[in-house]
Amino acid sequence: MRLFLVTDAWKPQVNGVVRTLGRMIQEMEARGHVVEVAAPSDFHNMACPTYPEIRLALLAKRKLVQRIEAFRPDAIHLATEGPLGMAARGYCMARGYPYTTAYHTRFPEYVHARVRLPLTWSYALLRRFHNGGARCMVSTQTIQSDLESRGFRNIARWSRGVDTKLFRPRDEAYFDFPRPISLYAGRVAVEKNVPAFLDLDLPGTKIVAGDGPILAKLKASYPDVVFLGSLDDEALARAYAAADVFVFPSKTDTFGLVMLEALASGTPVAGFPVPGPLDVVGDRPVGSLDEDLSLAVGRALDCSRDTCRDYALGYDWDVCVTQFVNNLEVFPSSKAA
Repeated sequence: MRLFLVTDAWKPQVNGVVRTLGRMIQEMEARGHVVEVAAPSDFHNMACPTYPEIRLALLAKRKLVQRIEAFRPDAIHLATEGPLGMAARGYCMARGYPYTTAYHTRFPEYVHARVRLPLTWSYALLRRFHNGGARCMVSTQTIQSDLESRGFRNIARWSRGVDTKLFRPRDEAYFDFPRPISLYAGRVAVEKNVPAFLDLDLPGTKIVAGDGPILAKLKASYPDVVFLGSLDDEALARAYAAADVFVFPSKTDTFGLVMLEALASGTPVAGFPVPGPLDVVGDRPVGSLDEDLSLAVGRALDCSRDTCRDYALGYDWDVCVTQFVNNLEVFPSSKAA
């Protein structure tokens, strides 16, 4: 299969969407599929206001259409709802070509956290974007049920995988800080609710791994917290494995791949009982969820690290890629030619 994948989130960004797409492409190519990626760096682009790490493609439709038609795809997948995703959707709709989408991010909640835009406005825009496709892929039942209640159609399941060779139990002495060590890893941005973790009165040491627009502000406000900044894959894997508990304070994620990475490293998870943590952790003995995050942290510390690792081994990339490929809508032969 020749897949043309359009994404507004791509390298050098470091987040769950980019990690998932990157690994999925590797796995698809290993199976003999051919994948062409259209990302903001391929076009004139600008920094996203308030979030300079994210680049937005500008006036990209003409070049994007040329690339699609030169590639002659069997299927088109729109990974994100940004400028590139919108441009590709317009192309497909105008020509009657099928396409699929994915709901990676609770975008309305992200926007609301930043500029207080009413959720109903954002959901109306996203509903129009996704309902035009053959299928909208989601990672969990919780997100599927929520979107269906908001009028989204043609929803299909696409689970997630985790690199259990990279993220594995390692030397816990990697950190030389007072224990227990509570770790957050991910974007340091408003929508990730990081202060909910940093405000907790916890014993030991709090560590934040990651970069983002509010990093400098948090460093100034929380001088007792260890901020590691952005880490490469190896350093991040060591950080997960050396922590005693992974704290996931976000209330706006659709899944939270970082939780799987922590669990694969043998580290239990603490979070709020919201979509993402409910699906990954739930009532399983690999962590704890509570509206009182400090209680969740305390209970998670008692979880077996071996149990966490064994649970994460069940998130197989082969299953993830098979689901994705089966969800794609292949062009009729007359359009693929």
